[in-house]
Amino acid sequence: MSKSFLMMSAVILALGLGATGLARAQDDDEGPMSNLRFVVVKDSNGKPVRNAAVVLHPVRKNGKQAMGGLELKTDNDGRTNIDGIPYGPLRVQVLAPGFQTFGEDYEINKPELQITVKLKRPAKQYTEGNQVGAKKDDDAKPAEPKPQ
Repeated sequence: MSKSFLMMSAVILALGLGATGLARAQDDDEGPMSNLRFVVVKDSNGKPVRNAAVVLHPVRKNGKQAMGGLELKTDNDGRTNIDGIPYGPLRVQVLAPGFQTFGEDYEINKPELQITVKLKRPAKQYTEGNQVGAKKDDDAKPAEPKPQ
């Protein structure tokens, strides 16, 4: 074998071991971690909501949302999970077409945590005392014939 090949192998091995050591050091500094399990269902009937976006945001001690975040998608059973989330406050948002956006802050303080989210359909919207999309009284009257 050539000298350069051996030298390159040694450098790659050293970098690999160094990166492994750095990752372990970071894990030790972060403190305890939690494995989160999410179940997203319809509030009306308890059926699973598939392909819902579950967005996780770290929260600072002052209660403001920290930079960064992570998005998960639910499977056909409305389930998704993630391991290795550090203990502390976490903001969870769940978005799915045809449902109200869900948002709540949780205190992550257990090695395993299951969070069940019940999504609601949007409430009917009203404007000027009428339901949006409803016909006004004027619209319900038949059109008057035009004079000829």
